[in-house]
Amino acid sequence: MKILIINGPNLNLLGTRDTNVYGTGTLDELNTFLQESFPEHDLEFFQSNVEGEIVNKLQQAMTDGTRGLVTNLGAYTHTSVALRDALEPITFPKVEVHISNIHAREEFREKSLTGEVMNGIITGFGKHSYVLGIQAVEHLSSNG
Repeated sequence: MKILIINGPNLNLLGTRDTNVYGTGTLDELNTFLQESFPEHDLEFFQSNVEGEIVNKLQQAMTDGTRGLVTNLGAYTHTSVALRDALEPITFPKVEVHISNIHAREEFREKSLTGEVMNGIITGFGKHSYVLGIQAVEHLSSNG
């Protein structure tokens, strides 16, 4: 199954930015870990700090054979109506993930605009949030 994994702004800085919250592993290390953990899937990784590029990627995914979506949209989670609107028409399983527990941080991080149109949200399990996200996509795909 083709699963798109989208990482939003500042996730390219994993391993160097606020390591007490996000850990010391890099985005490349995370991607390798996921690829090795799910060799049966065609995982496509995309990261951008630019909101419009993410919107374009989401729209492309609706017609390119993608069958599942795992997103960590970073700060855009809490602010982007444009990304929420781009996610809404996607009909295949889509799961939002966060490395940190967004409900245990600043108050503004507790609200997820994008989560309102996702099948579910997984938050606070470090890199394993992505593993759980992929497993959730698998479950949703097999259970219609």
